[in-house]
Amino acid sequence: MREAFHENLRTISDQLVEMTRLASSAMSRATTALLDADVHLAESVIAADKQIDAVREELDHLAVDLLARQQPVATDLRMVVTSMRMSSDLERMGDLARHVAKVARLRYPESAVPPELRATILQMGQVAELIVSKAGSVIAARDLVAAKEIERDDDAMDALHRELFEHLVDGTWQHGTETAVDITLLGRYYERYADHAVSVAARVIYLVTGEWNADIDEDTADDLPL
Repeated sequence: MREAFHENLRTISDQLVEMTRLASSAMSRATTALLDADVHLAESVIAADKQIDAVREELDHLAVDLLARQQPVATDLRMVVTSMRMSSDLERMGDLARHVAKVARLRYPESAVPPELRATILQMGQVAELIVSKAGSVIAARDLVAAKEIERDDDAMDALHRELFEHLVDGTWQHGTETAVDITLLGRYYERYADHAVSVAARVIYLVTGEWNADIDEDTADDLPL
């Protein structure tokens, strides 16, 4: 019975890692769709978001079943409970990638990103992929050192977010209100994506140490819909 329980815990961990892979692929493809004005790729990202939702639903059902039948304690209890919170973060990361793809679709056949901001958006996409890849490794190995590195990676995303905003307010903007709104939203989507990866890393730290940073929940509480 206990062997089956621990096998279920491994399944939960594997599903979380799979969600990081799906969220990474979604943001990578969404960024490409955005920069290349590729509406077909954008549509594929939007449609594939259902797969992330399905993995989250399966994971959460398994976690609830384990809580009801096995009544885990200590680290096992933290694993089951935090898995549901991590799955929520990862599902939201998939949603944010979908939002990026929706901006690409909305502005097709044009690109939503002005030429002078393409490099910044590309960098934001690359940082997003790096962060979620590290999050997958952190979950799989419970690596506290890598978990803390994610916060530094998030600082790089925050700097790029500020760079976008500075372009909007420096007095040289010539692309109109519609594009300004697009860039504002896009910057927010990438920034929140990274924040959710930080939240995942913090939950792994809590899982291993029992210590929780209460500021994390506040940082991921106000994502913008599209």
